[in-house]
Amino acid sequence: MVEAFGEPTGQGWPQAGELLIALALSAVIGLEREFRQKSAGLRTHTIVGFAAALIMLVSKYGFTDVLGDHVVIDPSRVAAQIVSGIGFIGGGLIFVRRDAVRGLTTAAAVWLTAAVGMAAGAGLWRLALLVTAGYFLVVFGLTPLAARLPRSKYTPSRLRLTYLDGQGVLRQILVRCTDRRFNVAELSVDQHDADADRHAVSVWLTVQGRNSISELTAALAEIKGVLTVAGDDSNVPQP
Repeated sequence: MVEAFGEPTGQGWPQAGELLIALALSAVIGLEREFRQKSAGLRTHTIVGFAAALIMLVSKYGFTDVLGDHVVIDPSRVAAQIVSGIGFIGGGLIFVRRDAVRGLTTAAAVWLTAAVGMAAGAGLWRLALLVTAGYFLVVFGLTPLAARLPRSKYTPSRLRLTYLDGQGVLRQILVRCTDRRFNVAELSVDQHDADADRHAVSVWLTVQGRNSISELTAALAEIKGVLTVAGDDSNVPQP
């Protein structure tokens, strides 16, 4: 017989508290992704962590009414499916654009949020708190460190430039890249924007070099006739 709410059947106040811990920690992680305007933000992360905690509780307590002398269950079997099932969500967040992979960090954050929810649902709330704190250490502490590491000369970076056509600007752009020891591996025209007074061209540049890409961007922006210079986020070291 199923006991009343509050008794140790998996529907007591301790389990409700574990669900609330999972909800709060998942929302905190989701807020960081939301502030960065990622594809999976506050709602996605909160739901993932909250649901993972519930699945853990179901796996622990949801089959107590069928236990008997001849019935043996493995309480980890349902929880184990979270690890593989969350991969479908993570896979949907990763996509390739112009040979650049994006969404890996957000997919990893969703995976970690599911783990936090599982820990909270299992009653391991100290571990859930520790992993949540570790997440913010990684995204805020290691990102500046990664940006300061020496770049490999084989690592490509993509820049989108808009400049006035007919003024020899593209030639100056290529010279400026060479002067700063960047090789231009690819150049493609993105679009033409024409108005009554000027003809603007937007191009993508794929450059390779060990020097600072931000310094190159600043140098290209100083060229007369260059309207905008922007880096492709998929190649900029950020979470």
